[in-house]
Amino acid sequence: MLVTHELSPIYDNHSKILILGTIPSVKSREVGFYYAHPSNRFWPTLEHLFNTKLATKEDKIKFLHDNHIALWDVFKSCDIHASSDASIKNYELNDINMITKIANIQAIFCTGKTAYNNLIKNYKTTIPIFCLPSPSSANATFKLDNLIEKYSIIKTYI
Repeated sequence: MLVTHELSPIYDNHSKILILGTIPSVKSREVGFYYAHPSNRFWPTLEHLFNTKLATKEDKIKFLHDNHIALWDVFKSCDIHASSDASIKNYELNDINMITKIANIQAIFCTGKTAYNNLIKNYKTTIPIFCLPSPSSANATFKLDNLIEKYSIIKTYI
């Protein structure tokens, strides 16, 4: 099924890191916000890392701005089955430069191998790019404590 990214990137000129996923999941598209599936561990990971509680969309946006974190996705559109990154094909990339031209991004973090592999294959930059484990519950290899440990690297750059 062809999916077109409809969520705006979250960033400002104070953003220091950019976190990129692939494309919003079915649930995220329904809700209209990033990492919205209740079993996704992206927001719980950040809550633990920053010792905060992020209950609403507004809380999350304020948190991202306050901590100089930009958030978006690698793909502008793609064919995808349900929310399976492994099924992604026939894709068009988002223009990451629209963020890096405005913000002083010090590092880019991809939430999973699909985002990372496609970014490094198609995007040339001197900004360091890191691959973080997917926070999806489908990535059962990583428990929440493991994700928190791996994601702690982002604090080095903000």
